[in-house]
Amino acid sequence: MSKKFPLSVVIITKNESDNIEDCLKSVAWADDVVVLDDFSIDTTVKIARMHTERVYERKMDIEGRHRNHAYSLAKNEWVFSLDADERMTDELREELKHLLRKEVKDVTFTVPVKAFIGDKWVKHGGWYPGRKVRLFRKDKFKYEEAKVHPRVFYQGSCGHLNNPILHYSYKNYHEFFQSLNNQTTLEAEKWFGEKRKIGTWKAIRKMVDRFLKAYVLKKGFLDGFTGFIFAMGGGLYQIYSYAKYREMLDNDKRGKE
Repeated sequence: MSKKFPLSVVIITKNESDNIEDCLKSVAWADDVVVLDDFSIDTTVKIARMHTERVYERKMDIEGRHRNHAYSLAKNEWVFSLDADERMTDELREELKHLLRKEVKDVTFTVPVKAFIGDKWVKHGGWYPGRKVRLFRKDKFKYEEAKVHPRVFYQGSCGHLNNPILHYSYKNYHEFFQSLNNQTTLEAEKWFGEKRKIGTWKAIRKMVDRFLKAYVLKKGFLDGFTGFIFAMGGGLYQIYSYAKYREMLDNDKRGKE
């Protein structure tokens, strides 16, 4: 058996039995694969333990905090963050090996992401390359402790990798809108906690702007009906979040009367 490469791959899971095996197979070449599971009720943990001994359980509280804990479990200096519905390509594997065999000045690297709904690659509307920081030095990187869309903080410079990861984001439109519903609830809770000031017309304007930017300026229309749905989802994200936020404000006001 060939010697595995000194890289920590960290994967966060929650009921990912349909995805986790293919994800883990794509990073079997790394010498440290960590899975942090949020007490899945399916066979995610059982499957993960067939591929790595480094499987842990922790209840998700705040996404940023949960991710930081997962990365703290890594044994190596360099960490690659991968989601369970993502796959490492052979080309990216070879690029990583070539990069990390030499002296590296940057402390983080972005990676292009090819997002799919079913077997359709969403190329336009701002979805590709959709770069995300995924490779980083463990001691120079952390996430903001936020419930949704936490920002990344790092000490040093950021480089860019050329080869993408494959992100099987949604099996179908039902999953897409289900995710939209869940994410907008978290967004509304974030706004409520921050006591954010946002009015109805501003929310409507942002909804329209998001749709037009994705569908027209970033050519989402080239992806056909899927491009329309994804652009519309971007707009609906704003108005759904705002509607839920308004409801929270109204409930809070009634509770104080």
